[in-house]
Amino acid sequence: MEWERSRAAVPRFEFLAEAGSTNDELREAATGADASGWPHGAVIVTDNQTKGRGRLGRTWLAPTGKTLAISMLLRPELPGGRAFPVSGYGWIPLIAGAAMTEAVRGAVDAAAAVRAAADPEHDDDDRSGVVDVELKWPNDVLVSGYKICGILSELLQAPSDDAPGAVVVGAGLNLTLDEHDLPTLTSTSLLLATGVRPDGDAVLADYLTRFLTLFGDFCAAGADPVASGVDRRVAALCGTLGSEVRVELPGDRELLGRAERLDADGRLVVIDRENGEPWSVAAGDVTHLRY
Repeated sequence: MEWERSRAAVPRFEFLAEAGSTNDELREAATGADASGWPHGAVIVTDNQTKGRGRLGRTWLAPTGKTLAISMLLRPELPGGRAFPVSGYGWIPLIAGAAMTEAVRGAVDAAAAVRAAADPEHDDDDRSGVVDVELKWPNDVLVSGYKICGILSELLQAPSDDAPGAVVVGAGLNLTLDEHDLPTLTSTSLLLATGVRPDGDAVLADYLTRFLTLFGDFCAAGADPVASGVDRRVAALCGTLGSEVRVELPGDRELLGRAERLDADGRLVVIDRENGEPWSVAAGDVTHLRY
């Protein structure tokens, strides 16, 4: 695959036949001797990642050619060269998650169109088998409750105290895993969810375009989630909001309650089931409860 659409979506696109971790590869490139050759929006991609890692230090492996590991470099800056505020960094994984959620929805819609075209007796009003795609706070994408993508953002050390910190945003997207390949019982792939082999270049290009556009809007509005509309867009996609959740907090603590909203920094506000008090959660492993 030549990745023509994906290459056209970003200023620099490198596809590696194999990589230990695309996040590590991009971090080294963005901070090395050729750092100036890696601009904002540069991307490294592979379909054979051998040492991938996720949130909370988890590691994972995937069969060659069936998933995409995607890492994008952000060099945040506000208009006029103003410094990117610290408060804005918390929205970056949510922006990436929103972009991926919309890209996966697009792939699901494309698959539905393929199935409809192949079935002359297809009923457009038949809602059976409808696939729901949503963002799980802070940065997982679920298809009908099963994880299809996870996102990991890493802040790079700034070269000086007054220089803005760059960010590497990694995403792992399951394209054509079958039921024997899945890393967990709560995972899925686009092929399994839709029954149609996805166009990897189309999905990737859609994600990259949406991510850069939405992040650009965020920066243009001074990293203000309200003025940029980012808060509303993320909230509309986030299936966690309104759900009963269990949050595993640092220090082996646990919070049970209802996920009510996102605060100004992108933290999840959970109403404690025991005392009705609101908690703003900046980091934690969230499970959607069915009771």
